Amino acid sequence: MVSLNNEQKKVAEICPSNPIGAGCVGLTRELFGGRYRPGQLLQLREMALKYELNEDLVLKTFAEFQALGMVTLSGNFSAVVQSPNPKEMQAAYEIRAALEEIAGRAAAPVLKGNTAALRNEFSAMRVAVNDGNLDAIVEHDIKFHRIILKASDNEPLSRVWDTLAIDLRIRAVAAKVLKDHLDVVESYQSIVDALENGRGREAGALLRNHVETMAEYLRKSQSDSGTIRAFRRDVQSAKDVQQAFFPPKSLSIPCLSCETFYQPAREIGGDYYDFLTLPGGQWGIAIGDVSGKGVGAALVMASLQASLRAQAMHSHSNLADLIGGVNRLVVGSSPTHFFASLFYAEYEPATRVLKYVNAGHNPPLVVRFQDSSCEVFQLNSKAIPVGIAADAQFGSTVFQLEIGDLLVAYTDGITEAENRSGEQWGQRRLEAALCSRRGATSEQVIESILDQISSFTSGQPQRDDMTLVVMSVQEGCDV
Repeated sequence: MVSLNNEQKKVAEICPSNPIGAGCVGLTRELFGGRYRPGQLLQLREMALKYELNEDLVLKTFAEFQALGMVTLSGNFSAVVQSPNPKEMQAAYEIRAALEEIAGRAAAPVLKGNTAALRNEFSAMRVAVNDGNLDAIVEHDIKFHRIILKASDNEPLSRVWDTLAIDLRIRAVAAKVLKDHLDVVESYQSIVDALENGRGREAGALLRNHVETMAEYLRKSQSDSGTIRAFRRDVQSAKDVQQAFFPPKSLSIPCLSCETFYQPAREIGGDYYDFLTLPGGQWGIAIGDVSGKGVGAALVMASLQASLRAQAMHSHSNLADLIGGVNRLVVGSSPTHFFASLFYAEYEPATRVLKYVNAGHNPPLVVRFQDSSCEVFQLNSKAIPVGIAADAQFGSTVFQLEIGDLLVAYTDGITEAENRSGEQWGQRRLEAALCSRRGATSEQVIESILDQISSFTSGQPQRDDMTLVVMSVQEGCDV
């Protein structure tokens, strides 16, 4: 089983794996399933008697429910049930559906010809169906999905799964759905068959369909369930997890002053940037934009970051081969309708040489001030985005930076910001804004661009994720 962080270990330990745990599972399921009304006051001693639990375990269980936003503990050994939020339930299932699809595709090569453990869990679910044991179905259901997640060997996906406490969500609501839809269990047969034969795209699509089917059944079976309330904190947790993927603000590249700006169109986005410390004093610089928005794009972004970091840290003869390897990993682990533009460069501060590959991304700009002139160089794309075709070819280019140059990378949320007439801000305005900031710091350049975009859009809603990375080449690192 994948290891859990400290916070999620607490969640996983809510219900122990012993006879006492059966009562705890029942309590969890009924609380999530709407057995108790929002605002209802629950006496914990009565709960202990009803579910055959000792008082210490009941208190611990309700303390965990409170941490998930499901109840509020009050005096006199009691708790108040909280109200649900349907939008957060939908968001959580959207996250899980995208996560399961990516995990299924990534796990297929590992599980090809090696699905005995999955078949055992599937068989155990069938036995539990015949016995009418809903709790047993749910526990084997969790183990089934955990096997696939572990086989995907994708640490970012595991972090998202654990942060959202998906095991607990399955345990809480699945039995309520399965009670009237036991035939859903048979859908696992096609998932196992696809993984047994290494058909990753098919397995991923089937897993997504399974989650979406369960979500639809749940929506029909309950409109006021207590399950939904807890997802407010979980969606925020997912946002916090994604933020942790970005490099720290305190990071410093020798003789390259860097400032960044990132703002997703929704709570969670698909833009990506990163700085990587490489052997030999070099630095990796990356920026990307996953197709689409929201949680699905964010999960692909996390997978892209993990793939790039894994490839970049190994020795490589040239950047074209490196990005080719990243592309194959993304193709193998992402849903069919997701791809990502990517600009990746390796910079050597001592020589100011920038080697880069641009795979379908907006061309980063090099702004050079000479006397009274301002020259702008575009680091144009020479390849398709990553994640479209496993055999795609990528070409690398070398650019010589000079002291005083500005290197500006961005996503299309910057240039495609629209005013009330539907006109886009555009690259021409971006270049003009940069040329007007001679002598400005990287931070001042970002502030100026954001101010101009804000004036241009006049309060129009943001339609796409926005990322801006400004780097100023400084002296002091010559050989």
